[in-house]
Amino acid sequence: MKKIREYFRNTSLSTKIRISYLLLVVPLVLLLIVCFYMMQRSSQKYSEMISSAALAGDFSLDFKKDFDYETYLLIVGNKSVQESQLDAFIDDAEKVVSGLIEITTNEDNLARLKAVNKYLSNLRKYKSRIETNLAVSAEYEENMEIWENDVQIVTALIKEEIFQYMFYEIRDMQAEKAEMDAFYQSAMTGSLLSFGILTLMVAAFSIFLPKSFTRPITDLIGVTDMVAKGDLSARSTNDSNDEVGILAHSMNQMIEKINELLSQITKEQIRIREAELELLQSQINPHFLYNTLDTIIWLAEGGDEKRVVGMVKSLSAFFRTSLSRGRDIIPIREELLHAKSYLEIQQFRYQDILEYEIDVPDEFEDCTIPKITIQPLIENALYHGIKNKRGGGKIIISANRSGDDFVISVSDNGIGMTPERLSEVISGLSSISSADNTIYGLYNVNERIKLKFGDKYGITLHSVYNEGTTCNILLPFAT
Repeated sequence: MKKIREYFRNTSLSTKIRISYLLLVVPLVLLLIVCFYMMQRSSQKYSEMISSAALAGDFSLDFKKDFDYETYLLIVGNKSVQESQLDAFIDDAEKVVSGLIEITTNEDNLARLKAVNKYLSNLRKYKSRIETNLAVSAEYEENMEIWENDVQIVTALIKEEIFQYMFYEIRDMQAEKAEMDAFYQSAMTGSLLSFGILTLMVAAFSIFLPKSFTRPITDLIGVTDMVAKGDLSARSTNDSNDEVGILAHSMNQMIEKINELLSQITKEQIRIREAELELLQSQINPHFLYNTLDTIIWLAEGGDEKRVVGMVKSLSAFFRTSLSRGRDIIPIREELLHAKSYLEIQQFRYQDILEYEIDVPDEFEDCTIPKITIQPLIENALYHGIKNKRGGGKIIISANRSGDDFVISVSDNGIGMTPERLSEVISGLSSISSADNTIYGLYNVNERIKLKFGDKYGITLHSVYNEGTTCNILLPFAT
């Protein structure tokens, strides 16, 4: 008996139905040839119900997981619009629903299938909105909102409708089975011993088979209810090899994927927050402010009013751009004004050793850049390049196109770096050591650029000892 239960547990739903059908029909065929027509009609109805349940099962197993994941890949840029399979998923789903509509006779289930068609149409609209956002301005946050609040909800509704469809199809199967049982029992009244044996068989399987169908489905319903209430630790314990077991396994995988995505999002938010805090900490260099104010006091005491006014104006412009009304991304022209203010202040202090030139074409002025990107590179060039070389030097800020991107270069003819030191600095751009504060500004700028625009963008360094250093910033050419 245990082996029989294990066999039924691991067979597909269609196989379970066929076995129960044969157990009931074969004895009646032998006993009551006159019932052939009734059995043929019932067989046809069973086939239609089995086909609709199997077709609906195939649809519900994969559609939500694949469609949600494919949409996420499109939003984060892992797939282009041309590579995306979203249209194919919707087309395949619509074909399945059309096939179900053709073979479904239950009015309530027909209404559910029509609702699924409407949901699929909505998915096309959401897909179009995401593609439009990607084409216009790559609105990541808006696309993620569409994905979380529209796409996932609609795919969940589709999944729920298909589950309801399967439930009522199976219920109709059970109703049909009950009708067949009544017919068989009335027919077996005159079959004496054979009738008695068949009655015992029917009684036994009528208890076992419905439970084997409904128990795993009830388990799935319980899991989905727990997940819907926010408990992502819920898992189905169904490990059978039938359709419901496969569906349970897919659901468990889906919940695991949701947990992974939530974990990734949480880590990313923490990373962004840390970068923002680092940015706030690096916006105002106390030593720079103290030294500048000391210089202003020194000039004021010396009666050099003109230079005092010039330094105060430059300092005001420097901090006004640093604040930027709370914006993180500003036009290049504002960033260059910030850099120029810094250079003017430093030229007051180091007029004997510092020269500078800003050579950025007008076509780049409206391009955007994370604020306080150029100034840390200038500071690095001054303190680690020019000040360490006899006779002073010059800092040049320039820009040029590079395909769909552009490059801002900060060059100096200072002391430069040895190959060993250059290798250390380049390595530190991706994983800075807490002890190496000399490249903290470079690391901060590089990380903020990558967080804003992606790993493709950031800082590259070129340096020759006793000749100078060039720091290139790769950014997307966008206004």
